[in-house]
Amino acid sequence: MEFQDVIRKRKMVRAFTTEPIAPEVGERLLLAANRAPSAGFSQGYAMLVLESAEDRAAFWKAMDPEDEYAGTPLRNAQMIVIPCSNKEIYIDRYARPDKGWTDRDEARWPVPFWHIDTGMLTMLLLLAVVEEGLGALYFGIPPGSNDNVRAEFGIPADFTPIGAVAIGHPDEDRDARQKTSRKTIKRRTVDDIAHRGRWRAEADAATDADAATENATV
Repeated sequence: MEFQDVIRKRKMVRAFTTEPIAPEVGERLLLAANRAPSAGFSQGYAMLVLESAEDRAAFWKAMDPEDEYAGTPLRNAQMIVIPCSNKEIYIDRYARPDKGWTDRDEARWPVPFWHIDTGMLTMLLLLAVVEEGLGALYFGIPPGSNDNVRAEFGIPADFTPIGAVAIGHPDEDRDARQKTSRKTIKRRTVDDIAHRGRWRAEADAATDADAATENATV
C-alpha cells in the first residue's frame, strides 16, 4: 500500500470481528512500532502485548471492572498492545558522558520526551495496522484502572502505560454504526492549523480564509 494511502485510510476502529490475526502479521506490527525515533536513541519504551483469549479477557476485566464494554464489538479485538514509557531510561541516557547531564535534573527536559517517543511508537503501530489491512483503536486506561492493569500483568513501577491499542479485523458494518466524534466534528484544514511565519489570531485566520474564498470565485 502506498504511504499516502496508509495515512488517508488511518482511522480509529471501534468494531472488530472475531477473525484471528496471523502470528506473522502480529510480529510485523511490533517490528514496525520498534522503528520509532527516540531522544538520544534512549528507546525508553516497551510494549505489553496481549494475544491469547485469556490475557485479553484479563485485560478487559482489569481495565473495565464495571463491564461497560461487555458485548460490544470492541471486545472482539484479537490483539491488545499497551505502550509504556520509562522516564528513568532517558534520565540515565542523558547522564552519560556524551550528554553530561549528571545532575539528572528533570527540569532540563522542555517536555517529557519519554511520553512523546512512546506516542511516536504508537503512531507507527497504528499506521502498520492499516498497511496490514487491519483496524485499531487507541484509547486511554482510566486512572482508576491503571493499578488493576499493572497488578494483573506485572508492569514494573518505572514503566508508565500511556494507553492501549486494540487491534483486529474491522467489522465494517458495525463500525459504521458506532457513534464517534468524527461524525459530528469536521477535520480542521491545514490553513486552520498551520501558522506560517508567525502565529495568527483566529480572527486573522478567518479573514484570510474569506479572502481566499473570494479569490477562488473571481
